[in-house]
Amino acid sequence: MASHPLMSPGPYIQLVVTDSGTGMDAETQAHIFEPFFTTKEKGKGTGLGLAMVYGIVKQSGGFIWVYSEVDKGTSFKIYLPRLDQAEDRIGLTRGSTEVPMGSETVLLTEDEQDVREIAREFLESGGYQVIEAKDGAEAIRLAARHRGKIQLLVTDMVMPGMTGQELAVQLQSEHPGLCVVFMSGYSEHAATEMANADPSVRLLTKPFSRGAMLRAVGEILRGDGKGRREEVRELKD
Repeated sequence: MASHPLMSPGPYIQLVVTDSGTGMDAETQAHIFEPFFTTKEKGKGTGLGLAMVYGIVKQSGGFIWVYSEVDKGTSFKIYLPRLDQAEDRIGLTRGSTEVPMGSETVLLTEDEQDVREIAREFLESGGYQVIEAKDGAEAIRLAARHRGKIQLLVTDMVMPGMTGQELAVQLQSEHPGLCVVFMSGYSEHAATEMANADPSVRLLTKPFSRGAMLRAVGEILRGDGKGRREEVRELKD
């Protein structure tokens, strides 16, 4: 690890992803892991992809480096700690108990397609039935047409036409007992106050990992920690 002195000594698995694209200058490289930073035009990228990768790698005890030159391409090197336990033992001790699993119906509302697809995949991997909406108006229509019970609304805070908070208020009045998880890249004061006062509400800060989302969803549906604010934060070193 002489070339990466910040890494703790020990066995690692290295994953290298390389392209031959336009590359990046030093200024761009300095910001690529920041949430919502993107070089794409508006509406073409969320700026969350690399931030989520960074968060997952750090949570796993790993490290990630980027090497890039303009007009020559980019290479990402990811180092993840190697586990020496036998495969069957890992499966028994960590497999299904890593995050809460469920089977409830979740109404997912997010106007950014990339974020919505990631959130849907995370929820479905946890066993949940997902109804997917691109904005508040569509969420209300889909909820009205759904014949079964919807246990949870997972919604972005800032959306065109109707905010996540406005959507939650309307749906909770029509569906008593509906729990809410707000996804947000900001610290909206109103949402924070609402979460403090209402045990059926949680905040999930973007960017989030699969584990963070499923823990937030599992806790709110099962009533863990009612009466206290639970904000899930990612990208902590």
